[in-house]
Order: sequence, then C-alpha cells, then structure tokens
Amino acid sequence: MKKLLAIVFVMSVFAAVAGNNQNTSTGNDSKSISISGAGATFPLPFYNQLIADYSTKTSMLVTYGGIGSGGGIRSLKDKVVDFGATDAFLTDAQAAEFSAPVVHIPTCLGAVVLAYNLPGVTSLKLKNDVLAKIFMGEITKWNDKLIKAENPEANLPDMSISIIYRSDGSGTTFIFSDFMSKISEKWSKEVGTGKTLKWPVGMGAKGNPGVAGTIKQTIGAFGYIGSEYAFAQKIPFVKLQNKAGNFIEPSVASVSAAAQGDIPADTRVMLTNSADPQAYPISAFTWIILYKEQSYNDRTLQQAEETVKFLSWVIDTDAQAVAQKVDYAPLPAKAVSLAKTILKSVTYKGTPIVK
Repeated sequence: MKKLLAIVFVMSVFAAVAGNNQNTSTGNDSKSISISGAGATFPLPFYNQLIADYSTKTSMLVTYGGIGSGGGIRSLKDKVVDFGATDAFLTDAQAAEFSAPVVHIPTCLGAVVLAYNLPGVTSLKLKNDVLAKIFMGEITKWNDKLIKAENPEANLPDMSISIIYRSDGSGTTFIFSDFMSKISEKWSKEVGTGKTLKWPVGMGAKGNPGVAGTIKQTIGAFGYIGSEYAFAQKIPFVKLQNKAGNFIEPSVASVSAAAQGDIPADTRVMLTNSADPQAYPISAFTWIILYKEQSYNDRTLQQAEETVKFLSWVIDTDAQAVAQKVDYAPLPAKAVSLAKTILKSVTYKGTPIVK
C-alpha cells in the first residue's frame, strides 16, 4: 500500500508539472520546482482556494491530495510529499515513529457538524447525553422521546437513524471522537478517541465528501462532517450543547471562541468542549506537518525554501483572510505568532531557512 501511494503521488506530481507552462526555477538551478502535499479533507476547500491563489500570485505549482489525515501522515513518513496535513496532531509516540523530528503548523480553525437528512425538518438541537446514546446505538429512531423532548415543534418521523461515519483514517473522526470522549464516559471507555474506531453502529464512507454525499442521498441519515461541506451542499445540521449548556451553531465567531484559551508552544492542542459559553463545542485547529530538517532525500535548498515560503504565506494576513470566505475561522494572533516561530526553527543542513 505504501509503495502504491508513493507511485500515485510521484505520477500526479510529474503529470501536473508536465501540464504547467509556468514552472518556477529559483537561484541558478534550472530544474523546475513544485510543491506537493497530501492529507486531511477537513480543510480541503480552504487549501484548494489557497493553492489557486498562490499559484496565481507566484506561478508556483502546488499540488494537494485530500486522502485523509492518516494518509497525509503516512505520505510524509514515507517522504513522498513535501508536507502532510492532519486534523489530529501527532502524539509524542507517533512522532517518534518518524525518521526525524516533525513540526506542526496550524493553518486555520474549523468545525465538525452533525448533519442529517430528514425532509421537512430544518431545525434540530441535541443534548450531549442524547447525542451519545444515538452514536452508541441506544437511540435508534428519529421520533425517540428524548429527541422529541428537545424538539417539540419538529415533525420527527418514525424512521430508523442511519449513522454514517468515516471509513478511512480521519482527523475529522479524531476531532469528533475527542469531543464524544469528553461528554460521555461510556463512549470514552468503549469507543475512545482516534482516527479510526470500532463503531458500535452505522456504515462507513470515505472522506468528508463521501460522508456528506451519503447523508445527502440517504433519508434518515445522520453523521459528522466538516461544517464547510454542510454549508456548500446545504445539508442541515443540529445545534449542539456546549460545556456551558448553551445550544450553539458553528460560525466564525463561535469557532474562534473555542481558541481563546492557552495554546502550547508546539500548537498541539484540542479545542473541543471549550468552557467558553459562546464556543461551538466541536471546533479544532488543522495542521500542516513537515520535517524540521529539510535536507533529506536529495532535496535541494531551493525545494526547501519554496516549501517554507508557501507555508509562511499560508499563515500570513492575505491567506488567513481567505478562511472566512470559505467557512473557516482564521488563526488567532497567538497561533500565528507561534506558527511563525516554529517555521523559523525549520532548517536546511542545520541552517534556518527563514532568516
């Protein structure tokens, strides 16, 4: 599988380079430079827009494959991309599996929503204990009394709830399951937190686009997706109960509120179930990961410089302004400052790339 993934990415990059008439060379090196990445589908609409804008601005070829956070981590570990992308930061144990130190660069904030397909039902809210019972398979009908109690005006049908979850290694799953582990002791003990899970009930679909498409096509479906997919496809989603007991919808303001607490120097932090009374409860950073030392696999200094230059642009003002336009929240000032410091630690043969 790893060999196949490597072949796919090498082929995709070569194909893209061959079809691009504006390849960029730097310094005295005549070899064209391009940047490749792979990983999370959670920020895919944001990254697609950034890459289009950056290519227009610089004529630099950047390719990105939305293959899920697990795939992005594997791709960087196998050194077949310049950067990986993940919504689930690497633990110390996971980072130790890499051949060299890896750093995390936060790129934006997003929300995971609980989307549903019930014709005629345009508004729903769920308490945390009810949400947990649904995903544990203890509530199986849409007209269950516990759902009706919070939604007396909704015309809830006598219909089975069809749970849809991610079948691939997913940072979105990690974010969702992290929240579930915080609100439900039973979930924490029996299912836990991870990019892949042993699901009590439901059926899987690949990627955020796959889950969103399945929900939209399946009456009675219920599942978790990045909010931008629900917005784009006009799929309704529930108001969720936050730690303060308030029912909150995702918005730039409510997602940003979740990031008002402390952020560690390496930016590895989960924002779910924030204590802020205005915070949307399933909010999270998403990260790009790359090797701290860039002189590996015969990479040139120019390749390393262009990779870091792109990532520096991603966290800067112009790129962050794009986030809100595609239904993400821009990084708070503290996260931007930390990300810039982290990028200054990235080296080529021991010399910092960012001066």
